[in-house]
Amino acid sequence: MHTWHIGLTGGIGSGKSTVSQMFQQFGACVIDADAISRATTAAGGAAIDAIRDQFGDSFITPDQALDRSAMRDLAFRHPDARKQLEAIIHPLVLQQVRQQAQAAIASGTRVIVYDIPLLTESGHWRQRLQQVVVVDCDTETQIARVMQRNQLERPAVEGIIASQATRTQRRQIADAVLCNGAGISLAALQAQTRALARRFGLIIDAKGNPA
Repeated sequence: MHTWHIGLTGGIGSGKSTVSQMFQQFGACVIDADAISRATTAAGGAAIDAIRDQFGDSFITPDQALDRSAMRDLAFRHPDARKQLEAIIHPLVLQQVRQQAQAAIASGTRVIVYDIPLLTESGHWRQRLQQVVVVDCDTETQIARVMQRNQLERPAVEGIIASQATRTQRRQIADAVLCNGAGISLAALQAQTRALARRFGLIIDAKGNPA
């Protein structure tokens, strides 16, 4: 049986996590690359020893996790620090992603959705995927959602958005775009996601044909 490998991405506040949950409800296996990445830098995570070797004890908290605040400050002052950190984390994430994907394929999964926030910015994901789905959202709606959800001030949210790929850049790599900006209801987003789920063979009739 053919297994689809689908990349899912979108800017902060775009609704990507909501779409990810919808795909899961339709029967896809969702592999959350960001959650795996966070786990590698959590207390006792697989990346901690290498981070300590590279950056020193001052970047490790007392409970043996990455000091994210210290690392953000360093990356702001020295952009190469981010690349050094990514060089440590990315191979660990890829290893976990492969293991989860192999387990999903072995169990007969029809569609694997890789939830990757920075897919557009990354150079090593695109060749591993058969399709890329982008959740697109206008900037003002992004800002409003993140301010409300994360209790952040507007300048902070604008800074996060500025650090990510642009809407145009994401759309350029997309095989499919889900619109989730101003005026798009949850039902409308679900209808768009359902149409893609049908295309990927997640929704089938009794004879095994796309429903």
